[in-house]
Amino acid sequence: MSWDQRFFDPIELPRGRKLVTLHDAALYITKLPKAEHDAKEWQAAMQALLLVAERDGDPMFAHIGMLRALNRHVERVLNQSRKSDH
Repeated sequence: MSWDQRFFDPIELPRGRKLVTLHDAALYITKLPKAEHDAKEWQAAMQALLLVAERDGDPMFAHIGMLRALNRHVERVLNQSRKSDH
């Protein structure tokens, strides 16, 4: 594997830009402000990228790591209207 490997689905960034390759994702992380870059979610995403690019890991790990880091401030809310009573 290499850093030129493409994600199965490109990762869309908040401003419309897309990360297509592992290299794109790594550059994106390295250009983050230091406080953001040092967050545990971004560090985990970078570790996943390294695993895929240098150790022939499953590309889905890198994809999931990037999405989790990008959405780390998004609050998950349970939709109570879909909950069924037993």
